[in-house]
Amino acid sequence: MLKLKKWLKRLTLITLALFISFIMLDFLMPLPIEDFNKRHFAQVVVDKDGLPLRSFPDSQGVWRYPVELSEVSPLYLQALLNYEDRYYYQHFGVNPLAIMRAFGQWLTTGELVSGASTLTMQVARILIPHKKSFSGKIAQMFRALQLEWHYNKQEILTYYINYAPFGGPLEGVQAASYAYLDKSVTELSHSEAALLAVMPQSPSRFRPDRYPQRAQKARNKLLTRLLDFEIWSAVLIKEAMDEPVFAQYNTRPQIAPLLSRRLIKKHPHKQVIKSTIDSELQIELEALVKDYMANKPAKMSAALLLVDNQDLTTLAYIGSADFLSKSRAGHVDMIQAVRSPGSTLKPFIYGIAIDEGIIHAESLLFDVPQSFASYRPKNFTESFSGPVSASQALGRSLNMPAVQVLHEITPESFYAKLKNAGLDIKLPLTAKPNLSLALGGGGVSMQQLLGVFSSLGRKGMAGNIRSNMDEAQHQQKLLSKGSAWIVQNILSQVPLKGQLHSQALLPQQTIAYKTGTSYGYRDAWVLASNQKYSIAIWLGQPDGSFLEKNTGRSSAVPLLRKVLSILPNDWTQPVKQPFNVAMATICWPLGTKQNVQESQFCHKKRNAYLLEETAPPTINDALSTAFSGGLLTVTTEVKTGLRVLPSCSPGKTTAKQFAVWPRVLEPWLAIPFRRESILPNYSKQCQLLQSSSQLRIVGIHDNAIIYPEASSQQLPHVQLKLEGSVGDNYWFVNGILQESTANKLILIDLQTGQYKVHVVDDSGNFTEIKFEVKI
Repeated sequence: MLKLKKWLKRLTLITLALFISFIMLDFLMPLPIEDFNKRHFAQVVVDKDGLPLRSFPDSQGVWRYPVELSEVSPLYLQALLNYEDRYYYQHFGVNPLAIMRAFGQWLTTGELVSGASTLTMQVARILIPHKKSFSGKIAQMFRALQLEWHYNKQEILTYYINYAPFGGPLEGVQAASYAYLDKSVTELSHSEAALLAVMPQSPSRFRPDRYPQRAQKARNKLLTRLLDFEIWSAVLIKEAMDEPVFAQYNTRPQIAPLLSRRLIKKHPHKQVIKSTIDSELQIELEALVKDYMANKPAKMSAALLLVDNQDLTTLAYIGSADFLSKSRAGHVDMIQAVRSPGSTLKPFIYGIAIDEGIIHAESLLFDVPQSFASYRPKNFTESFSGPVSASQALGRSLNMPAVQVLHEITPESFYAKLKNAGLDIKLPLTAKPNLSLALGGGGVSMQQLLGVFSSLGRKGMAGNIRSNMDEAQHQQKLLSKGSAWIVQNILSQVPLKGQLHSQALLPQQTIAYKTGTSYGYRDAWVLASNQKYSIAIWLGQPDGSFLEKNTGRSSAVPLLRKVLSILPNDWTQPVKQPFNVAMATICWPLGTKQNVQESQFCHKKRNAYLLEETAPPTINDALSTAFSGGLLTVTTEVKTGLRVLPSCSPGKTTAKQFAVWPRVLEPWLAIPFRRESILPNYSKQCQLLQSSSQLRIVGIHDNAIIYPEASSQQLPHVQLKLEGSVGDNYWFVNGILQESTANKLILIDLQTGQYKVHVVDDSGNFTEIKFEVKI
């Protein structure tokens, strides 16, 4: 009994001495945990579900994706613990029984049959590598005890799953799972869990991409052990063993590479950057864009941005046609590049004008040549249609009516409203907002432009487009709900024509879209929006050089059709009509409701969607002071009803009102709507005075037939002169505006055919002649 007490006392003293020694050694040789924590993880940009889009290795070229224990499949943890350390939660970092077993096997066989390393010891070796020697093993055990002293089991196991070697530059089970299996460690099957559990024991030998048979043998050995330990059922084990080992090796995914690069620069110290990208949709659209661009010129690129209208999160971000293409400058992110928007801002000119009570959807506008303080815009086709409605002007993207309406709003107000909504239009140095904004004057980025365009599907609310979950959402009212609906309704009526897909694929168009083309065909745009999503597409050359016939309609719309054909069917959600928008009948030329006009003033009826039942009158003619509200008061003789002037009025007169069309539209009006048909004729006494001020073309007479001279082989030419004009003159030959604004026009090398020449001066007066050339 006394000897036992002495033995216990000595044991206690030895244990105390060892403990004190451990404490002293722990103080003198602390764990290099700070150096351990400095081992940076790879920076990873992931999609909305956590799938890597693109990753960037640490400074040593090592790929580590951080992961928490709660994010790891329980199957992997079961396989790992039963393979490496069954008693992990029972020992204190070193397993004495395993050491004694290994030592006994070494004594009897002369070689190491089974290892004695615990998971904690393996973490210690990862932390401080050592040679395979007796002293090295003792040092490893000491470090394992240190780990257990300073950290709990969960923390140590977390270190292991993040830093265990998996072959090549891969460390950590999450990096290995993505690189070899293309899935998160949360999604592992029984077979995959067992495969990853055995790899760290010999990562180079068990690489499944290089040595699948060797890896499968090691995996099956573990599966057999799990069966013996009754961890998994025999059925599960058989299914896992029947599953062949097949693996890729992809440490560098290239999904949404330009967005990933941008997010990495924005968050340089963040290890995992969670984006809003839908990776499946992104991959499909990347392939679609690349395929579409295959037949385009070698230096052309393309960009596509697709956002969810609910919160303006980015679902697909394709900044270039092909990221790896040098000829297409694939490294240049065209979503962030500043480019001319072409006509894509026109919807907001009309939308703001509707909100301000300047126009309604069917207001009478002027598609005619106009001059605004020396600014003389043209239509894309250089032809004019005359009287058009606001909906026609927007749907056909006519330039002249858009400039006319912007002139009413004022460019300064329009620019300020767009900037407040998030669109920062870049203007030339020292330049101020001007009417060229309607036709693409200035520069914008696709991301900001789509943030504004999305307001058509978001009840008038514009906002910043978000690409990662940490970005705050900012939104600003740009249009009223009613105005936004009216504009998108107009644009949704424009058919998506083309030959790439049959119309059966789009049985009902539920998306509003607007094209745009910049000067020199440098930029081809189409933007589209409905209640569910908004999309922007751009095609052009990144260096901004000229292209041939690169228009929004011919280049961007066919790609939009392809995109729409692959989007989910439940995304076709039209915008709901607000309660304060209703259909009413309005009349031209006055523009107001039919029920507030006298019947003789209503020349043409049109059905219009009105906001708050308001129908503003037709905008005044900028070229003529005679048009005021559309009603013209004339003086007539009571007896004859003929029109008279104060200087030639012989008898009793009376005043009468007539609804007249803006004078500038006269050349394009049908004869019954022209003033000569609507207004009474002048009396004989006044006709001589009136005729002296009329505009007329001289040089040839009306309906002339022209032949070339018999002695000349040259084609005929005609010299025309205008008499009675005021200011600049707008000459048209067969509807095409000519360059000359003088009172003379020379037409040379005339081909056989019919010709119609008409001219309008700055006072809105016009005249016309017809002639024929025969050869």
